[in-house]
Amino acid sequence: MDSYPDNTLCKDERLSGKTAIDRLLKNGRFGTEGCMKFCAASGNGTWCNRILISVPKRNFKRAVKRNLLKRRIREAYRTQKNLLPPQGYDIMFQYLPKEVLDSSAIREGVAAVLTRIAKSQQK
Repeated sequence: MDSYPDNTLCKDERLSGKTAIDRLLKNGRFGTEGCMKFCAASGNGTWCNRILISVPKRNFKRAVKRNLLKRRIREAYRTQKNLLPPQGYDIMFQYLPKEVLDSSAIREGVAAVLTRIAKSQQK
């Protein structure tokens, strides 16, 4: 498939596999924006950007809260992924706060990360 509708998040857009994740962590650039820590690397060899979402078990013991935060981050990315050019980025989002933030705060954090990556690509 060459393209999907803008407001979907298909399986191809999820970063998975030990080698791909190791490559991202080894070659990616780390940063912090708002409530998110991120790692981004370009040139993943695919037609789309891929994401990985991490919510530490250390901060949220209950899987219900971790899954809630992952859903909110995925939704924020899905609705704002057009801020980033589709040039094959791998991005890891890691949730930092120790409390559950509302969807609007998470959405702002994801938007800040995506605009920062897009600006660094333009340089």
